Amino acid sequence: MDSRLKTYIVEDNLTIRENLIGTLEELARTVVVGFAETEDHAVEWLRTHAGEWNLAVVDLFLKQGSGLGVLQACTERHPEQKVVVLSNYATPDIRRRCAQFGVDAVFDKSNEIDALVDFCLRAVALQPPGPG
Repeated sequence: MDSRLKTYIVEDNLTIRENLIGTLEELARTVVVGFAETEDHAVEWLRTHAGEWNLAVVDLFLKQGSGLGVLQACTERHPEQKVVVLSNYATPDIRRRCAQFGVDAVFDKSNEIDALVDFCLRAVALQPPGPG
């Protein structure tokens, strides 16, 4: 079976979300299992589907709430689950705040999409083989 990262996207901009899903599924060996536009929706989904994702890609500014609340909800995730931030505001201060929540990486939307794809490919390679 083809191993793909089961990825959950937290992004409220439709165009960015659709482009991100296309890029990750085409280039980064991921399959998007869901998405949210708000903090509440994301936190609820991640908690009720705790074992059903390998990667969460989180924007910080959402239609409701904040990506920081989503990151906080992910602090008790399984060790093999990765959480990354994809933001237009990947400043040193934001990167420090994200690190406090145990985020695996922070990427700038404007110029670090290739680095996000590379991160995903490395994560796929490190995944334990699935059943089957």
